Amino acid sequence: MRKLDLAFVRNQFPAFFEPPLEALSFFENAGGSYICAPVLDRLARFHHQRKVQPYGSFEASRLGGAEMDEARTRIAALLNVGGDELHFGPSTSQNTYVLAQAFGEMLGRGDAIVVTNQDHEANSGAWWRLARRGIEIREWQVDPQTGALDPVALAGLLDDGKVRLVCFPHCSNILGEINPVTDLCTMARESGAWSCVDGVSYAPHGFADVSALGADIYLFSSYKTYGPHLGVMVIRRALAGTLPAQGHDFNAGDITKRFTPAGPDHAQIAAATGMADYVDLLHERHFGEPGQPAVSAAERAWDVHGLMRGHEMRITAPLLDFLAARNDIRLLGPSDALVRAPTVSLLHRRPGAELAEALEPYGIMAGGGDFYAVRLLRALGIDPAHGVLRLSFTHYTSQADVERLMAALDAVL
Repeated sequence: MRKLDLAFVRNQFPAFFEPPLEALSFFENAGGSYICAPVLDRLARFHHQRKVQPYGSFEASRLGGAEMDEARTRIAALLNVGGDELHFGPSTSQNTYVLAQAFGEMLGRGDAIVVTNQDHEANSGAWWRLARRGIEIREWQVDPQTGALDPVALAGLLDDGKVRLVCFPHCSNILGEINPVTDLCTMARESGAWSCVDGVSYAPHGFADVSALGADIYLFSSYKTYGPHLGVMVIRRALAGTLPAQGHDFNAGDITKRFTPAGPDHAQIAAATGMADYVDLLHERHFGEPGQPAVSAAERAWDVHGLMRGHEMRITAPLLDFLAARNDIRLLGPSDALVRAPTVSLLHRRPGAELAEALEPYGIMAGGGDFYAVRLLRALGIDPAHGVLRLSFTHYTSQADVERLMAALDAVL
């Protein structure tokens, strides 16, 4: 496996060279990542040169619309889906809410939806509200000791043929455990249900091949994948044509506008293309060789995915070993870096937010609280008000950052 050129990576993120940040180690990436330079460059250009109503005949308007279209085309290509299957919204929570309204119109009494208590509230709360319309909501519950989801338990919820939709996370924003998405989507499909996968906590560690996963709906937040503050939503074409439109009536015939009641910021959509630029930069740096055959955007994304995951696993393993050896904390999720994302949460006698604050003098930026995963914390016997300390990093985190973190934890715990 090729090794990530970390110096090259960090040079793509201006935040590392800003005086207020350059001396600190950032471990709250699950809340929002640093923005890469290609995104910032595109955002600045749009605001300086294209900040007019797009899709008009004059040049600034025409170019603005073209840049927005480019974002749809290139992000869709990274995910290996059609451009008309990609939708931008202001956030993943808002996108899920719009989806829930569509399913609420289409489904009725006698239909059921499966949700988990492992999810961030974005992929459960909106679905639970549909119970008010008579739709049955079934909860796929985690193991109270490990927090893991058992596929056998899902099979039991699907056995009567009433379930129309199964909602679950690619990985938990607390546990970091990566779920077997392809297998779970296959189970849902074979039972006659659609699948809705929350990829918010996985996407920062490599863009997924949504077609290979088999998900009917896939959601993530671009502000956690080095981009602007948007929610990105894939709805496969067959399902999108079935669901009732939620946008303006006169746009119902345009599949790209059916689930956009109010369009998000034009500049941010155009700037999202910078995420694809960044993937291409990493691919050229690590895989670009003279005479090498051209590969597709999805293949480039998957190559970069492997680079990111390889680096993350190498630097996560020492932290997991360090935490697993302590008897004064409870490490949540697997202790094996191979089966989890580098989102590491721990329970201590001191509240999570208090621990995060205590780490600050050591140059560690971390988060503490419930992270909108209240249902999961309660299932694990943890008071959400007490919360957990969450240490989340990504491929631009260095081994030196992790060593600094462990020294700080040793002092604070």
